[in-house]
Amino acid sequence: MATRSAAPAAPKPTRSAQSGDGTGALEKALDVLDAVGSSPQGLSQSEVAERLDLPRTTVYRLLATLINRGLLRRDPLRKVYCLGFRCFEMAKQAYAMPDLVAAAAAELRALRDLTGETTYLATLDGREVISLERCDGAHSQRSAAALGERKPLYCTSQGKAILSAMPDEAREAIVRELTLKPLTPLTITDRRRLYAELRITRARGYSIDDEEIVLGVRCVGAPVKDSSGEVRGAISVAGPAWRLTRERLELLGPEVAEAARRIGAQLSSSAAPASNDSEATVRAIPGPWAFHGAHPVVTSDGSVYWSDVLAPAVRVWDAQGDRQLFAAGSPIVALLRGEHGLIVVSEQGAIEWRAGHSTPHPWPEGKTLAACLGADGVIWVAVGLPEAGTAIGQLKPDGRLKIFWRIGEPVAALCCWGEDGSVFATVPQSGAILVMTPGQSSVRRLATVPRGSGRLGGLAFDDQGGIWTALCDGWSVVRFTMEGQLDRVIGLPVPCATDVAFVKREGSRELAITTQRQSVPLDTLSTAPMSGQLLVARL
Repeated sequence: MATRSAAPAAPKPTRSAQSGDGTGALEKALDVLDAVGSSPQGLSQSEVAERLDLPRTTVYRLLATLINRGLLRRDPLRKVYCLGFRCFEMAKQAYAMPDLVAAAAAELRALRDLTGETTYLATLDGREVISLERCDGAHSQRSAAALGERKPLYCTSQGKAILSAMPDEAREAIVRELTLKPLTPLTITDRRRLYAELRITRARGYSIDDEEIVLGVRCVGAPVKDSSGEVRGAISVAGPAWRLTRERLELLGPEVAEAARRIGAQLSSSAAPASNDSEATVRAIPGPWAFHGAHPVVTSDGSVYWSDVLAPAVRVWDAQGDRQLFAAGSPIVALLRGEHGLIVVSEQGAIEWRAGHSTPHPWPEGKTLAACLGADGVIWVAVGLPEAGTAIGQLKPDGRLKIFWRIGEPVAALCCWGEDGSVFATVPQSGAILVMTPGQSSVRRLATVPRGSGRLGGLAFDDQGGIWTALCDGWSVVRFTMEGQLDRVIGLPVPCATDVAFVKREGSRELAITTQRQSVPLDTLSTAPMSGQLLVARL
């Protein structure tokens, strides 16, 4: 980013001598549009004629044509020509679906107000980043890169942020083709060092330009990713190096990354498939209904094990259909894939079932509320506390519970996902989905579902990191992004969905949904006869 300076006069464009008569008028019109577009204050007719060395009569005809097409407009007070609104409409379409600039506007202003420095939004265009939006800082000496300006990927905070968030193969294909030209003595010109910088950027969530493109200017940036995880651009804060010290950049980095996350939460996937998420996409698996179906578990062969909580039994849906596997002695609160078989968890203990035989499984004392399988076979358990709260921890081999977090409400379901082994929990009382990361004592609220939308049930993650949950009394299952944004709803033909799990068979992907019948009023059952059955939704 360059510091503020007067805009230089646009050079007179040159046209190829080989251009034919058919393109001559078009080139002249584009030259007029280019000249006006490069002058923020607009140009008068005489200034256009002088700058392009064209007769005034020719300029008059070109200006009139461009005005008629909406590409230019005339300011009647200042008597100059400026870009027309049709140009803005076409520019918007270049990065629409949805509008990245609109999504970022409020966050750019908030970052500008927080830092006093200029903030930018940019996106990838080939092997460069192009500036889409700018909010000027409060200081007279500040960064002032022009909108539409292109910059290299390898030496800007925005470029490095975008590269760090790309899939490995796509990033390596771009980096291999980059010419790492030194623009300042601090520019990274060694490809191995650039790869190391990108790995650091990905790990911490923000990038730094330490006077790598302009001496005396530092920037901190972060990638903007949509709901599917696709990188859509980057935002940055830039200013003089003596104001943006390295220490200050390290402090601002998490703030910029959080702002980028909020922008991405407003963006749906640019490649999201068109689908009709209605009851028509949902079918019921033939079989007896359950009083309270729950806890679906999918094995590697595509079999779905699930339970009837109130008439305690474990059921399975496989190539032979949906049938009862065995009856349990007490209400079931979780099913887990164990090392040797299926772990069936009740409120007071657990058994491991294999090939028709069951053996006790070590389990902590207290009332179990939920359990899930984490990374490396670790089992996470939520146990009720006497004061009506919940303790969540890891199950040790001897059956004791190593507690990591305490929550003031009862937990209904647990699910693990992510490289950091984060534990997600639903809390129906407050309608919250909570996130807990091992090694951190804090509990973060990912999303909140209003009571009128239904009660939260079980959780499942798709391949893109979207988190699905069932809404009992909400007639639906929903998907949230990792930023807490609701981005998909599948309507159901039954009111009370309880839990979800993904089924992959022969390249297809479906969502298995357990439901309950016990709490559905009799008059509702006549319009929702599938209540209590296992449902499957096509995705």
